[in-house]
Amino acid sequence: MTGNARVTAVLGPTNTGKTHYAIERMLSHRTGVIGLPLRLLAREVYDRIVALRGPSVVALVTGEERIVPERAAYWVCTVEAMPEGMGADFVGIDEIQLCADPERGHVFTQRLLTSRGLHETLFMGADTMRSAIAAMEPKAQFLKRERFSELSYTGSKKVSRLKARSAIVGFSVENVYAIAELIRRQKGGCAVVMGALSPRTRNAQVEMYQNGDVDYLVATDAIGMGLNLDIDHVALSSLTKFDGRRMRPLQPNELAQIAGRAGRYMQPGTFGVTGEARPLDEAVVTAITESKFLPVKKLQWRNDRLEYGSIDRLIRSLEMRTDDEWLSRARDADDLTALKALSQMTDVTARTSTPQDVKLLWDVCRIPDFRGISSGEHAGMLEVIYGYLHGKGQVPNDYMARQMARIDRSDGDIDTLSKRLAYIRTWTYVAQRKGWVVDESHWRGETRAVEDRLSDALHGALTQRFVDRRTSVLLRRLKQKESLVADVNETGEVTVEGELIGKLDGFRFKQADTSSSDEAKTLKQAAVAALAPHFNLRADKFYNAPDTEMDFTEQGGLMWGDMAVGKLAKGDDPLKPTVEPFVDDEAGADVAEKVKRRLQHFIDRKIAAAFEPMIAMSGDETLTGLAKGFAFQMSEALGVIPRDAVANDVKALDQDARGALRKHGIRFGQFTIFMPLLLKPAPTRLRLVLWSLQQGLSEFPEAPPPGLVTVPAVKDAPDGYYTNAGYRLAGERAIRIDMLERLADQLRTEDSRGGFEAKPDMLSITGMTLEQFADLMGGLGYKAEKGERVKVKVVAEKPVEEVKPEGEAAPEAEAPAEDAAPEMEVFYTFKWGGNRGAKPQRPPRKDGGKPRGKPKGKGAPRDTKAQSYKARPPKKEKAIDPDNPFAAALMGLKKD
Repeated sequence: MTGNARVTAVLGPTNTGKTHYAIERMLSHRTGVIGLPLRLLAREVYDRIVALRGPSVVALVTGEERIVPERAAYWVCTVEAMPEGMGADFVGIDEIQLCADPERGHVFTQRLLTSRGLHETLFMGADTMRSAIAAMEPKAQFLKRERFSELSYTGSKKVSRLKARSAIVGFSVENVYAIAELIRRQKGGCAVVMGALSPRTRNAQVEMYQNGDVDYLVATDAIGMGLNLDIDHVALSSLTKFDGRRMRPLQPNELAQIAGRAGRYMQPGTFGVTGEARPLDEAVVTAITESKFLPVKKLQWRNDRLEYGSIDRLIRSLEMRTDDEWLSRARDADDLTALKALSQMTDVTARTSTPQDVKLLWDVCRIPDFRGISSGEHAGMLEVIYGYLHGKGQVPNDYMARQMARIDRSDGDIDTLSKRLAYIRTWTYVAQRKGWVVDESHWRGETRAVEDRLSDALHGALTQRFVDRRTSVLLRRLKQKESLVADVNETGEVTVEGELIGKLDGFRFKQADTSSSDEAKTLKQAAVAALAPHFNLRADKFYNAPDTEMDFTEQGGLMWGDMAVGKLAKGDDPLKPTVEPFVDDEAGADVAEKVKRRLQHFIDRKIAAAFEPMIAMSGDETLTGLAKGFAFQMSEALGVIPRDAVANDVKALDQDARGALRKHGIRFGQFTIFMPLLLKPAPTRLRLVLWSLQQGLSEFPEAPPPGLVTVPAVKDAPDGYYTNAGYRLAGERAIRIDMLERLADQLRTEDSRGGFEAKPDMLSITGMTLEQFADLMGGLGYKAEKGERVKVKVVAEKPVEEVKPEGEAAPEAEAPAEDAAPEMEVFYTFKWGGNRGAKPQRPPRKDGGKPRGKPKGKGAPRDTKAQSYKARPPKKEKAIDPDNPFAAALMGLKKD
């Protein structure tokens, strides 16, 4: 560097023309070298300079590409591939803020410290590097650049609502593919740009976006590194990324680098978030729009004065620390990790004895891990390459040919092709190294040809997967014409220019899965023009349709035939829900209002018919006082109330009030107060929907199948479900409330305190086995005691003995086996447990006195004289049938 050489730092946000300025400065000199952060960007700058000066004087050097004409004067390189010691007049380093990057920062820092042009040196990057550059290069001059256009924040938007010419940024391959698939379904297609793509694939994808074949771009944060595209809006799908070690939040300056891709030159740009990314804090938004970030305090550094005396000495020199307050020793990069792994291999250490061997080993370790499979596999491949280079001086042709043969295949999906491209990059890198292969020009051409074939195949696979060609063609045709021919057939299928784009379902236009009109406004407008008259005709037909053509679903939907035309919504009164019609905005307010009115008429009539007894009771003006209040409670509860919920109110009702309510069909049961007519399937189904609306449930529980006395318990059922379904939960099952009251009537006659067994009628009512009945009784508050006893067999009457002919012996009767075990049976004794539910009925009084309290219910008091109030009345002797031989034998035994 001459004494009057200038060192300038051109700092500022994105879209300030820094790279363009650097190209102009380099071309003003006789020779120059510019280092760029990405292979893709290097290729872009190379193409621009070739267009200006021709290919004969421009070189391109990256890890996988090497185009060096004999009269090369201007070298465009990735920062890692910049040649050293050339003595070029101009040296430029782009994105100098990457000095702080944990992965590659030490390379940029080394260029900042050592790379200088003979006449001019230029560092381009963010203003956060001002203090660091001043500390590292006191003679540096600073030139601040301002954005050409305004950058503003638009908040959070769904992917479906993003405008055309938007870039959606993901931070992993999986994330990019998922977003691209969503864009294809909703918008017709998108281009995909990732740092791992070859320049050929990337350029083909970008060309689709730039020429308008697709209006959306899905990319990794690689677009933040200077790639110039016509982007109006950048949407961040995440605010975190995996940095190779862990997931970490993105810093404001990193977000700004990506967001700044929106708006080119004088065109303003916007940025925001989408997907699962939370909205940005106001402070972060201000920092991005005003380009105010915390300055860089530490630069990543690794010693570049390496010692090749031995592998251990080389590792120690790479791990050397620094006392400079601005520098921080970088963590182990992939090349150092690989060196440490190879140093543990006996074959490698045995070969490596001289400084030349150590330097060769280090050069091999610097082959990037393009495949990213595992450090172990990468180290194994490096061992093979080092073995060839050390033993034969070159990688053999047959070995290279075998690698090409494995990779040179264009079949497979996107992931398969991407992996092959990653593999070929390794051998492209090897072929680019001077002296590593026998015929450099052949293998450089061969690896480039394989990469091109794979790149074309990958572009085709990406396009096939993420671009709906039919919709893309329709969009382009729409842009070329003022209007398109649209039509709707009898089944509601909508076509534009003969292409099916969707279907009219009810009063909503549903886009076909492989089309994008639903979100591409321009294309949808063509469909809406044809749909306008159909919306009005269909609305008239619907308004005049009978109620029998309509129905509601158990989730509150409203159907017209098999078409969803609306849904129920919560109203001020449980019996007065409102309706929300499903009508596209394009149909117009008149159509929406007509559909809404018709749906409201339908549901009002449906409720009036299903709950007619209850509505009549609510309107009965003869009900007064407590009776009127109780009728109001029944109406609010939709005709079914657990008795324990209104126990005090029931006690307060006198006989006249109860009688008046009974006239309207109310039954005062022991467990539930209900209107039997409202337990029928139709009112029950509607009641559950209305109740679910009032509860604000997101998913409505469905009614049990009609006709079942008991049903299995529903897991995680919301409170109140069983009552509104017309059931009461008891143990592992729920029993219908009207059948439960019939069971309760029978339980009243039993001695609940002394204990009783289940009668056949009880099991018949419930339709249960004895074990299931025991569980049910436990759910009702009874304790079930299980026991066993000898089963009493019922002996059938013997038939009249047949008279045998004289001389024929009669058959001998089978004598019971003396040692046969008696057959046992299980039985349950039920006693009141007092642990839940209603109170038990009092057992008859032992003193034979009159029952306490006033008689309850209708009619005269029961004749208490005819009843025995002993706990266990004496058993009556049963009359013996003289014609029953078994009974006669039993009588004889008693006499004996």
